[in-house]
Amino acid sequence: MQIEILGRRTSRRVMLGGMLAAPSLLTGRAARAQEPVDIELVLAVDVSRSVDEVEQELQFKGYAAAFRDPRLIEGIAGGPLGQIAVTLFTWSDWHIQELLVPWTRIDGRAAAHGLADALDAAPRRTWLYTSISGAMDYAAGLFGRGYEGTRKVVDISGDGVSNSGRPVAEARAEALAKGIVMNGLAVIDRSPQPWAAGMPPLDDYYRDEVIGGPGSFLMVAEGFGSFESAVKRKIIREIATAPPPGPLVERA
Repeated sequence: MQIEILGRRTSRRVMLGGMLAAPSLLTGRAARAQEPVDIELVLAVDVSRSVDEVEQELQFKGYAAAFRDPRLIEGIAGGPLGQIAVTLFTWSDWHIQELLVPWTRIDGRAAAHGLADALDAAPRRTWLYTSISGAMDYAAGLFGRGYEGTRKVVDISGDGVSNSGRPVAEARAEALAKGIVMNGLAVIDRSPQPWAAGMPPLDDYYRDEVIGGPGSFLMVAEGFGSFESAVKRKIIREIATAPPPGPLVERA
């Protein structure tokens, strides 16, 4: 009888131990499910009303051309793991963000061209306001979904200062606290705009208010006509494994 009771107690202990261990095992499996990549790169594209149809098309074509550029593909292959993860969304008002390209592993020419093809086919929509803080908050929530990068980078492109949503400083501080690097691509429109009166120069604004984190930098495009050149140089610099010290502000 005593042997039987001891046997039952031992069985219960084994079962209880297994139940307590199960969550940690599941957690470990979930962690292992994250595929390692050299960088998790979020591309955030401005589609507010200040970006007209022609300019929006130049943005999309610029990103697509970047992922068809052999130099970018070579840069990815040169990383320790030889692969990165990329996702792209458009943004406008504080509550308007549209995911156009879900997380995609880029590990060679075929995958890079596939992402470019997806951008060519993506819908073009224009909204109203400019919420950089909304874009930051949305971007920060995209990480950790299937990939684990040695670096987490958000690339925000736009042609205006934030005028919707919470303060940019708050959103940036929260993102930086999570180890996310904020880079910027400011598109400068030299033609007079009545809505821009009294506002700081866009390149100064992006430098001081938007970018942040280790190695962060700002790329400036002088008009949407130079956007393609700017975005190519920017992404190539972002994916570099050990990029040499570069200027805080680089102009295309």
